[in-house]
Amino acid sequence: MLIDVTLPVLGEGIEEAEVIQVLVKTGDAVEADQPLIEVETDKATVEVPAPSAGVVGDIAVSQGATIKVGAQLLTLTDGAWTAGSQAESAPPAPPAEPEEPAEAPAPKPKPLTETAPLPAPVASTQVASPGPPSPTFGGRHALASPSVRKLAREIGVNIETVMPTGRRNRVTLDDVKTHAKQAMGQLAGGGAGPAAPTPLPDFAVWGPVEKQPLKGIRRTVTRRMSLAWQTVPHVTQHDQADISEFEAVRKTTKKHTPDLPLTVTALAVAVASAALREFPQFNASLDVAGGEIVYKQYVHVGVAVDTERGLLVPVIRDADTKSLGALSTEISALASKVREGKAEPDDLQGGTFTITNLGGLGGTAFTPIVNYPEVAILGLSRSTQAPVWINDRFEPRPIMPLSLSYDHRLIDGADGVRFLRWIATRLEHPLLLEL
Repeated sequence: MLIDVTLPVLGEGIEEAEVIQVLVKTGDAVEADQPLIEVETDKATVEVPAPSAGVVGDIAVSQGATIKVGAQLLTLTDGAWTAGSQAESAPPAPPAEPEEPAEAPAPKPKPLTETAPLPAPVASTQVASPGPPSPTFGGRHALASPSVRKLAREIGVNIETVMPTGRRNRVTLDDVKTHAKQAMGQLAGGGAGPAAPTPLPDFAVWGPVEKQPLKGIRRTVTRRMSLAWQTVPHVTQHDQADISEFEAVRKTTKKHTPDLPLTVTALAVAVASAALREFPQFNASLDVAGGEIVYKQYVHVGVAVDTERGLLVPVIRDADTKSLGALSTEISALASKVREGKAEPDDLQGGTFTITNLGGLGGTAFTPIVNYPEVAILGLSRSTQAPVWINDRFEPRPIMPLSLSYDHRLIDGADGVRFLRWIATRLEHPLLLEL
């Protein structure tokens, strides 16, 4: 019997995946549940298993191909299948072509621009773009339902340029309406749209070059960073913390409880979680389209993790309810899960604040980019021994630099200073967290 193995549903809102590796070849005998194809969505890597034991027939995909959910991956036969039965079977679907960068045709009407105030509801008529076409979000394939795509067509919005805010980065009806509002508001104000990307020179004129498609997690990071930088007016506040007390606690814990290693990142998550309760505007999001500030009644802290495939941010849920030891254990487990490519989409969603620790690599300070639609992010740099004047003399102390970037539309500079100073004080005196 001939069995078509197709790309299964990998999660809510996930419509396509990229083939990372074909793990079998034609003629291989495989067991039930043996991995056949490894694919990657914009968040996680998944292995597609064999539905039953059999022999691999025609393989319809190749490494680098982008395929839709339900598309054929390969054929699988049981032991009773013969070459004669193959001749009677329908030919397999043609191999999916690897995704290649291509210039998108100019949309008609022109796509709407991305940045502007939102003063008026969307009109039912098409609106011409006041400037160059907007940059795309999410590459060539926007995730959207047919009804959302229909609305975009009816009002003249290029859906590939709409900023997605739905679950799993889907474009929603409200996203399309907000996009149109922005364009009409900009037309009313006489503003110009964001400049189109400047074409690059032909680098091959000066020597050999190699081109690789922008795909996978790197494509997602590119879209997210572009969205954050174009949307959020960033301000970065710097401070530092003397972490001598924490280092003493860590050494004592390591001596008596070696299986519970405390980390600076875990301490920062604990302190930041408490700070978010004290300063709720840092645990909020700004809904410009709705004219509202959304204050979240939960504290879910994302921790940036450097992986071979790119930057990912797993989320510690209800971080303000967990002990320092529990946070250390969970952060370590989640980081390992992400680096091994085993993270589920839900592991990477729902954060209200992000912490990024580059101290293990070095550096004295940096400017982290806000993880939009969050409004703030805390960066940690490497601690160094520095002389501190204490009791009429200098003493060497471990000083850790702190960098807080925030959305200046919602957070004033004075609030940024107070928030970061609150964090620095608790990093210096961890026992204050118990008070």
